Amino acid sequence: MEMQLQPTATHCFVSGEPFVAGARVASFLIRSTTLQIVRYDLLEANAAAFAPEGFVACRWVHVFKPRLAGENPDREMRMTAENLFTTLADPATEPTVESTRLVQFLALMLERKKLLRPRGRSADGLRNIYEHAKTKQIFEVPVGDLTPEFFVAVQEQLSVLIPSKPPADPAVVQPAAS
Repeated sequence: MEMQLQPTATHCFVSGEPFVAGARVASFLIRSTTLQIVRYDLLEANAAAFAPEGFVACRWVHVFKPRLAGENPDREMRMTAENLFTTLADPATEPTVESTRLVQFLALMLERKKLLRPRGRSADGLRNIYEHAKTKQIFEVPVGDLTPEFFVAVQEQLSVLIPSKPPADPAVVQPAAS
């Protein structure tokens, strides 16, 4: 799973105010009415005033860290399942219902791909513990009920992030020669 997204903005989408180091930023992934995936970054204080057009696939809050001189912003634009997981599962990111559901699903997917290694459960039994194979970073993912409703909700979120190809136009399909 791979998609192209804008890097983290440097200004609030709602107010235009520049982000400063340590500011709490709410990020939204939206499928716009033109079916494009758009990322909006805004100060958390302005999140209540934000009414995007389109479907909100995911929302999370994180602390703004300015890019260092010489960092490659193009690298951030390539959003894979792995770095979406590390972004949403980062302890500095505050979970939402949508982001928690995606983290749970992505953890299962990345475990199957051997990118995450299960390391048991937390002492209270409420979180699964995973180790990232490349970085050895530990992530705690809330335990969830893998019900049909869970997978329907994840499917809806993923269909926003990765739109399916439109079906072929039957008028264009040529009949087979006999």
